[in-house]
Amino acid sequence: ERLVMAVAGLVENRRAMIPWIVFFVAALPTMAGALGSAGVALIAPIALRLAERCSLDRRMIALMVLHGAACGNFSPLNALGVIVLQGTARAGLEMSATALFLANIGYNVVLGAVIFFYFGGLRLAGNGVHEAKSVGPETGSAPALRADQLCTLLALVAVTVAALVFGLNIGFLSLAAAVCLQLLFPRSSAGAERKIAWDVVLLVCGIVTYVSALQRYGTVEMVGAGIAALNAPLLGALLICAVGALTSAFASSAGILGAMILLAAPFMIQGGVGVTGFVIALSISATAVDSSPFSTAGALVVANTADGERQRVYRALLIWAGTMVVTAPMVSWLLFVVLA
Repeated sequence: ERLVMAVAGLVENRRAMIPWIVFFVAALPTMAGALGSAGVALIAPIALRLAERCSLDRRMIALMVLHGAACGNFSPLNALGVIVLQGTARAGLEMSATALFLANIGYNVVLGAVIFFYFGGLRLAGNGVHEAKSVGPETGSAPALRADQLCTLLALVAVTVAALVFGLNIGFLSLAAAVCLQLLFPRSSAGAERKIAWDVVLLVCGIVTYVSALQRYGTVEMVGAGIAALNAPLLGALLICAVGALTSAFASSAGILGAMILLAAPFMIQGGVGVTGFVIALSISATAVDSSPFSTAGALVVANTADGERQRVYRALLIWAGTMVVTAPMVSWLLFVVLA
């Protein structure tokens, strides 16, 4: 509550800035090396609480968090960028890491602008934070932080540093921090486990299990290999991007990208399409769909949404992800393969 109110006070009467502040702040962890889900896990709770405090459309803020985090997916420090570059290098191919990084940023910034305008961002101009509804307990009058609040902030910082700087597993760190806080402050943390979105947890576990089975039985590889064998380079490139987008909407982008880069290597070696342009199109296709509520990042956003808004945000993410599955392969293929 204190963090949210501090941010709300900084923007004063410029509510239209909040979605873009959220967007660019969400990009920082992934540019520093965190996977998108880790960055979303850190930013989404604060961003959605801020949206509630400032009466902003939770759907807009949710998507701004997701596509902001996606901006850093292919930074030189990010694991996704390393996966793509190593995959092309193993195939004996060369590509521009800078072009991949900048093209991905540009694509997601454009998507951020679309989200901002579609969900009424222009109407926020001139409407100050003072118009926002008040939610939760009033904490601004307290002269100092309570012990449990201070320890919670320290735990957030510790989890962030351990995950982003030392590369430790953010899931294990978060659970360990939560257990410690509950043991230290059982009264203020009582009932916290009942607020976990267990339906979202079960949904994601089921989808991940299903897609893992498809991968283990070779379904994805079979489809990819069949497309790569087509004697039509441009059509093959589009179909590979489409398979990457559809599969990644339900599975790990890192795993899908690694597999699809290797499957498409013989296709790229034939020289029918430019390596850098095709890899950019495939990378954007496989990550623009991470807004899906079935993906880890999308599910984290849904889980951090208040109960009254959760179904609305879930439906918005599902529709948006479906749009990305259709448009991202076609647009990125046109921009980076056909016209490049």
